[in-house]
Amino acid sequence: MGLAAALLLPGAAMAEGERPQGERPKIVATTGMVADLVRAVAGDRAVVEALMGEGVDPHLFKPTRSDTVKLLRADAVFISGLHLEGKMTAAFDRLRESGKPVVALGDAVPRERLLSPPEFEGAHDPHIWMDVGIWAGTLPSIRDGLARLDPAGAETYARNADAYGAELARLDAYARRILSSIPGKARVLVTAHDAFNYLGRAYGIEVRGIQGISTESEAGLRIIEELAALLADRGVPAVFPETSVSDRNVRALVEGAGARGHRVTLGGALFSDAMGAPGSYEGTYIGMIDHNVTTIARALGGEAPADGFQGKLALAQR
Repeated sequence: MGLAAALLLPGAAMAEGERPQGERPKIVATTGMVADLVRAVAGDRAVVEALMGEGVDPHLFKPTRSDTVKLLRADAVFISGLHLEGKMTAAFDRLRESGKPVVALGDAVPRERLLSPPEFEGAHDPHIWMDVGIWAGTLPSIRDGLARLDPAGAETYARNADAYGAELARLDAYARRILSSIPGKARVLVTAHDAFNYLGRAYGIEVRGIQGISTESEAGLRIIEELAALLADRGVPAVFPETSVSDRNVRALVEGAGARGHRVTLGGALFSDAMGAPGSYEGTYIGMIDHNVTTIARALGGEAPADGFQGKLALAQR
């Protein structure tokens, strides 16, 4: 039984006020990025669980039976939104109709700050976490959503949101500094799919994806040839696979550039739609972004420390 169907059953979703007194709110977040942000604000006042793990593509994710149970039993659900979790849209609508709080972080972003790629026919690019400033701007919606569930913790949530926001501001400044050191002609980020448009706009880098915004589309030979020519003409030294997307097309691009006499290396796998392994530094939002921007800067000829923003990157051990 699918989640949307399960929600049609009588009594499928508990009312917001049915949580036993003194029990911490149970929060389910869709992606690791959302879960990490919610944990930073919640501290130890709530139990936060992510549905999607390492390497999972949220565009294609379908909840299992156990995932359905988690969503039904949660006191609130936090999602990235903007149709990132496209195959769960109907389920989220059902949850809302049943009275379950569903907080979409994308709803907190001013419309003028959202990108609308032509291939999405008016829809917005959902990869908002790639701009640290935009992602930090969703903290108030998390703070307020948690406070509605747990009014007694409102001051704690506000304090945690402010502290984490300050940490993200430092990360943003680090990203801006090291990415600005990439030489002008090499300031082209070519990745497996178009998940990095917000990063490119925020930090002044041209971004090209082999696939479109959705990983359900396939790259054609024409796109590979056009990108190979771009790499050769600009002297771009590296392209980047992603941890949650097949690297087949990226490797085809490397071969295409080589056929034109231009050597291109794989600059290191980037985290796009999912973070690193749970419990690792790269398994946090800050670690994910630190890994990405440090990897990009170093591979494209910029200056960045191998151990990254906080001296914790595994890159330094390679």
